[in-house]
Amino acid sequence: MASHDNDHLDAVYAAKGPQDIARLYDDWAGSYDADMAKAGYRHPAIATALLARHLPKGAAPILDAGAGTGLVGEWLGILGYPEVEALDISAGMLAVARAKGVYQALHIALLGGDLPVPKRHFAGVVCAGVLTTGHVGAEALPGLLAVTRPGGVLVLTVKETLWADSFAAAVTGAPEAQVVEATEPYISMPGETGATPSRAVVLART
Repeated sequence: MASHDNDHLDAVYAAKGPQDIARLYDDWAGSYDADMAKAGYRHPAIATALLARHLPKGAAPILDAGAGTGLVGEWLGILGYPEVEALDISAGMLAVARAKGVYQALHIALLGGDLPVPKRHFAGVVCAGVLTTGHVGAEALPGLLAVTRPGGVLVLTVKETLWADSFAAAVTGAPEAQVVEATEPYISMPGETGATPSRAVVLART
């Protein structure tokens, strides 16, 4: 595994399971925004730009799946999506997100199974920076699709190694999902050494 300039990154990528991930992000919550800004973190801007390209301004509600401290929620509010809910495994990260006042509801939950939100409910779902090493893989896709309403949009950022290993096949095998846009691979944190490329993918929920 690559070594990064930020010790928190190495720790979360080496996490041994959901409880470990939650604890590590709880510990990181206070400095997360500053650390990621220093790293030039691109996923939130790319994911929200893609959502805005494929979902009309004001469409509601939106789910920020893996919301962390609310970076995506901040961008969505600026872009004109007024009704956004947050879901994350870390209570500490969601506490920071809550303080920003950009979410109508917050849910503590793990991606990879049934989610504690209504099925076929969200006009758009964004999952940025979560589908990566040591976090969540293709097992998250069914649950995310299940809460996206038919005609809705799901925007994902996926680590390139994960995409090649299992995620591309999972998308191909999901009859209710149609790929409508995919970026070329890009580095999500250009300020970090040892970063592996990711890609962003837009799925239309049929």
